[in-house]
Amino acid sequence: MEELFRLTSLEEAKSKISSYWKTEPEKVRISVLDAFDKVLAEDIIAGADVPGFSRATVDGYAVRSSSTFGATEAMPAYLQVIGQIAMGKSAALAVGQGEGVGIPTGGMLPEQADAVVMVEYTEEMGQAEIAVTRPVSPGENVIKAGEDIRAGSLLFKQGHRLRPQDLGMLASQGILQVKVYSPFKVGIISTGNEIVAPEETPALGQVRDINSYTLYGKVQKSGALPTLYGIVPDDFQLLQETVQKALQENDLVLLSGGSSVGVRDYTVEVFKSLGEPGLLLHGIPVKPGKPTVVAAAGRKLLFGLPGHPVSAMVVYDILVHPLLYDGSYMNKMEVGLQARLARNLASAAGREDHIRVKLFTKDGELWAEPVLGKSGLIRTLVEAQGEIIIPVDREGLASGEIVNVKIF
Repeated sequence: MEELFRLTSLEEAKSKISSYWKTEPEKVRISVLDAFDKVLAEDIIAGADVPGFSRATVDGYAVRSSSTFGATEAMPAYLQVIGQIAMGKSAALAVGQGEGVGIPTGGMLPEQADAVVMVEYTEEMGQAEIAVTRPVSPGENVIKAGEDIRAGSLLFKQGHRLRPQDLGMLASQGILQVKVYSPFKVGIISTGNEIVAPEETPALGQVRDINSYTLYGKVQKSGALPTLYGIVPDDFQLLQETVQKALQENDLVLLSGGSSVGVRDYTVEVFKSLGEPGLLLHGIPVKPGKPTVVAAAGRKLLFGLPGHPVSAMVVYDILVHPLLYDGSYMNKMEVGLQARLARNLASAAGREDHIRVKLFTKDGELWAEPVLGKSGLIRTLVEAQGEIIIPVDREGLASGEIVNVKIF
């Protein structure tokens, strides 16, 4: 097959894939309680000030700040206590010069009060008088009405992914439903005569299906909806029928195994048979993950991931996760941990190497120890806490060098 292993750079691969990733998810209205990590399909505008009234941030006395100016322990300011604010009730009092009103944390500030004196800086002189031993400035220990959120302000733009704190902000506005994009649907297929279901006892020469389950978890972590289509043996017609079904029912299809050169590996031929534009690439300069296949049928994408678990997960993180989670390959900075590399690592120029690592602390510094092993060993992924990348323009990394660790 003439297309095999004409390696496509990652930049070119992403460009080709992006040109066919035009899937626009449906928009649905859901409960805020179900909206965590969903992407908004509408702008959200504040309908009310938060808080709706000025409130105290400490227990103490609401005052006119000018009544406390110059107060010290030696020469306190004496104020008349004219009442008490009840929590959750409207303040029906007005504070005059030389007066104070008892107020709890979160209580509504009475009229003409502009600050709160902490109870720790007061001393009761009788039932209706206090001595203030420390002055307060205007606005001290107070959250003003609308200081958190202003009515009419833009809270979130369309395309924002909702975090836990965002759900709280929506609740502060009485917004209990939001319009979001439906998660992408992803079909997952494992291939190979040697693969059996996890509930089966493998015969000699057979192995249990690992990739379907690791990819299922990966897809969920990407915020998409995975569906398993089982294990397909090395049979062209059966594989073609299974992939066609998965393609019809999903936005994107993941097939693991059958991407290397071999007489019985039908992935490439099946992908090419599904319609235009067909095969986009076969082979990327990534280790592990070189024999990756990507095709498009109409506006839907198919990824032929390598059969080895580590390879499949590395390629998924590079090419699939950004599409499902962010909708594109936008250049976003990978935020990771900085650590020192615990040993020398060699690489080949022109190839991006992904190395699993585990972390440990030594002399107050964070170190990254490579978890070495072949790409067919799931243990290396389980033991690792993250990965580092040797860029295409480097031939290795030196022991003691500072590296960026992407946490799993």
